[in-house]
Amino acid sequence: MTTAKEGISHTRTRIQQFSYTKQLEFFESLKHAKFSGQLAIYNAQDTSWILYLYLGRIVYATGGVHPVRRWRRNLVAYCPQRLAHFNEIQTDLATVPEEECRISWEYTLLSLWIDQKKITREQATRMIQATIVEVLFDLTQVIEVFCTTIKDNLISTRLALIEAEQVIAEANKLWQAWQEAKIADRSPDMAPVIRQPEALQKRTSSQVYQNLSQLLDGEQTLRDLSLRMRRDVVTVTRSLIPYIQLGLVQLIRIEDIPPPVSPPMAQKLSKSIIPHRTLIACIDDSPQICQSMEQIMTGAGYQFISEMDGLRAIAILLNRKPDLIFLDLIMPNTNGYEICTQLRKLSYFKNTPIVIVTGNDGLIDRVRAKMVGSTDFISKPVDEKLVLDIIDKYLNKSN
Repeated sequence: MTTAKEGISHTRTRIQQFSYTKQLEFFESLKHAKFSGQLAIYNAQDTSWILYLYLGRIVYATGGVHPVRRWRRNLVAYCPQRLAHFNEIQTDLATVPEEECRISWEYTLLSLWIDQKKITREQATRMIQATIVEVLFDLTQVIEVFCTTIKDNLISTRLALIEAEQVIAEANKLWQAWQEAKIADRSPDMAPVIRQPEALQKRTSSQVYQNLSQLLDGEQTLRDLSLRMRRDVVTVTRSLIPYIQLGLVQLIRIEDIPPPVSPPMAQKLSKSIIPHRTLIACIDDSPQICQSMEQIMTGAGYQFISEMDGLRAIAILLNRKPDLIFLDLIMPNTNGYEICTQLRKLSYFKNTPIVIVTGNDGLIDRVRAKMVGSTDFISKPVDEKLVLDIIDKYLNKSN
């Protein structure tokens, strides 16, 4: 799907298993097209990554689960002299004119430090390259991604132009090592924490237990520990596997650390234009209909939610605020007319497209559906082309 709005061109692609080969092919196509702009990538959980390109070569990458942790790790690894001045970051960035803020606060900061001769261009290049490799590694672990290319002219300052083939090869080498260590089902962004201290103490020497107690605090990811221990992340993770398998140590998901800049500053320093991922809802008591709709929506790159209990529908819809709603006409304890009437009384859903779905395609039903405020009416069984045409009709008509 391609859209154009405010002079910016968007193109969306769905890719199953964004593997080494598929990454090479995808970035080769961008290089061939001499693409300049942003590549926004999402997974089914709506985690997003942004890669910035200039004429098909990568300028920077950010996003994912822990963008700030990643930035700080690479700062420690490649620009350690800046840690002594960490508290000055907000002040430094406040001096940057808004018209020079082209990509993200991380990239803007690197540009500023180079101009002020606080770091070298070589340090910045190594940090950028390590960041891109980590992002590509994470994307390799994703089962399915949705890629949106956004042509724009945001990138004026180019600290480094990274050949995609080079960083893809590096990321693949790390991924192969991760697989060979039989830990491919685990993420290096997870944090180890001791769950059974007494049992762990019995299985290790006092020195080893003391070291593990200090390191495995549930606050540091495997990648963080790798940097701290000065060992590669595969070796660090593999050394913990026996304890994990015995249930003595557990890998948990943790939050990212706060950025060193305030939210208003970060917003000012980010010109990323991330396209909104359309959310479609289906309220239907039939699991088969919900499953069919989910396949259609996710296959087309949309987010999707479903609810089979009509009485819970309004609460779910208010919480998630979908862009378009498919609503079953006949459900136990309630019906589509009643739900549609209640939704139209809420200011948020006053103009949301609501499409009634029914197995009884009668004129009376159609008239009544219009009277309660429905936008359109389709019959069961649902047809994929018709469903997608309905979405295009009501959500893409302004593009």
